[in-house]
Amino acid sequence: MTRLARRLATILPVAALLVTTGAPLMAFSPSPAEASELGRYSKLPLPRYVSLKSARVNVRNGPSRDNKVNWLYLKAGLPVEIIQEYDHWRRIRDSDGTEGWVYHSLLSGSRTAIAAPWLKGKATYVDVYAKPALDAPLVARMEPGVVSNVERCEAGWCEVMISNRDGYVRQTEIWGVYPDESFE
Repeated sequence: MTRLARRLATILPVAALLVTTGAPLMAFSPSPAEASELGRYSKLPLPRYVSLKSARVNVRNGPSRDNKVNWLYLKAGLPVEIIQEYDHWRRIRDSDGTEGWVYHSLLSGSRTAIAAPWLKGKATYVDVYAKPALDAPLVARMEPGVVSNVERCEAGWCEVMISNRDGYVRQTEIWGVYPDESFE
C-alpha cells in the first residue's frame, strides 16, 4: 500500500463521518461523566486530561512520524486534553484550543493545571487557600498561566502543589480539570 493510499484510508472515514453527521467540532469538552466513549486503543475515557511528559514534544498534523510538525512544546508538565486516539498516537488540545497529534509515550497521566489561562496578560491573580473555603487563609497567589500539580479535586475545589506549597484553588479558576470532576 502506498503512502498516499494509507493516508486516504485514514482520512476518508473521518471525512465521511463529518459529512454524514454534519456534527460540528466540539468547542468545549464534556465532563468525564458525560464522556460517552472509551479510547479504542487505551480503553480510557475520551476526552481526558493528561500532561506532557517531556520538555520537547512535537505536535504533528496527523498520527504518524511522516506528518509535518506544526508545533513544538518546550515545557514538561503542561496540561493537555486527549480528544482522539489512533494506534499509539493521541490527538490533543491545549488551553489555547490548538490541536494536533502526539506520540503516546510523550504524555503522562499526572494531572496538572494552568491558572486561568483566559486571563493571561491581565492584572489579576488566582488565590490558593489553606483549606477549601473562601474564608481560609491565603497560601499563595498565582498569576494567570502558572502551571501547578493537581493532587485531587472534590466539591468544586482542587488541591494543588506549586513551588513546594500545598493549597486549594477553586476548580473554575484552572484549566486541566473538568467542571465538577472529582478524583484523588
